Amino acid sequence: MDEVARIYEAHAVGYDRARDRSGTETPYLRRVLDEMPAGPATVLDLGCGAGEPVARFFVEAGCAVTGVDVAPAMLAIARARFPGGTWLTHDMRSLALGRRFAAVVGWDSVFHLRRDEQRAMFAVFRDHLAPGGVLLFTSGHLDGETTGTVDGERVYHASLAPAAYAALLAAHDLELLLHRVRDPDCGEHTVWMARRMA
Repeated sequence: MDEVARIYEAHAVGYDRARDRSGTETPYLRRVLDEMPAGPATVLDLGCGAGEPVARFFVEAGCAVTGVDVAPAMLAIARARFPGGTWLTHDMRSLALGRRFAAVVGWDSVFHLRRDEQRAMFAVFRDHLAPGGVLLFTSGHLDGETTGTVDGERVYHASLAPAAYAALLAAHDLELLLHRVRDPDCGEHTVWMARRMA
């Protein structure tokens, strides 16, 4: 993860400039809003980057957004864009904020963790979700390791098998709401949504 952090820190401006803002993820983000429990509309955005487009969606929907990222340069951009948000430099693997949110989102971020680290993240998800809170994250569609690119530099990606993610959700009291594999209308993203059972 240190190498992933270095890459995003070094390429924050270039990554932000190239970030897809076409809105293909919007239907999933709207579904999160629809599924949130009654009460404060609080969202924890894990791997929030510069806040575009996920944090922006929730800010503009009136949610109180807390963004977490390992790259201070990314957070500086997010903070300038959305000064009303809470932007924290932190490694999601050891996150323990001591509060719970109506939604936790890990869009295009959790897959930078190694597979054992991804397994451990499910306790982090659960511990930051209010009862009835909604989890949204993306993964690969098959078990394995690969690389992507950030502003031309190669960056690590990994995925568990779909059955492993499903088992982890169940083991952490997270009820599966949605699983889409390589959604052609969302840039081939594989998307998971679950609810923390009360």
